[in-house]
Amino acid sequence: MAKTPAGVRLVRKVSSTRLFAKVAPHVIPAMDRAVHRLTRGKVLLSAQMLPGVILTARGARTGRPRVTPLACMPEESGDWILIGSNFGREGHPAWTANLLKHPEAEVSWKGEDIAVRASLLEGEERERVWKEALRFWPPYATYQSRITRQIRLFRLTRR
Repeated sequence: MAKTPAGVRLVRKVSSTRLFAKVAPHVIPAMDRAVHRLTRGKVLLSAQMLPGVILTARGARTGRPRVTPLACMPEESGDWILIGSNFGREGHPAWTANLLKHPEAEVSWKGEDIAVRASLLEGEERERVWKEALRFWPPYATYQSRITRQIRLFRLTRR
């Protein structure tokens, strides 16, 4: 097994802190949106550590387009897994409610806009994917340990 680079280990440690959970949701998405817009969809700043997409989904209550930069776990099949960790804070992130109500969405992936359909993972499939997610980004275990809700996992498939 390859050794994890020191920079990645440091980011994992920092991203597991409660301070990060308080600050990151206000800073990272704003930076991601700005850089994504400036580079015409070619660069997502947070994707320098974790792969990421820009999700455009209709709001659960308003039906208006909501644009959210998110880390993702790409699958070999070409699908993506989105993890509703909300940085280990109570309350599901709003984008998860949007996908539950309106599963037809779009992602920007490496500069390409792709129509997708979201499905909430449950049962054995969720457990299998959760184990993969923990190998992919171990801080998800810390996030889950701090909250009582079960972190939602979604699979996005091309439509």
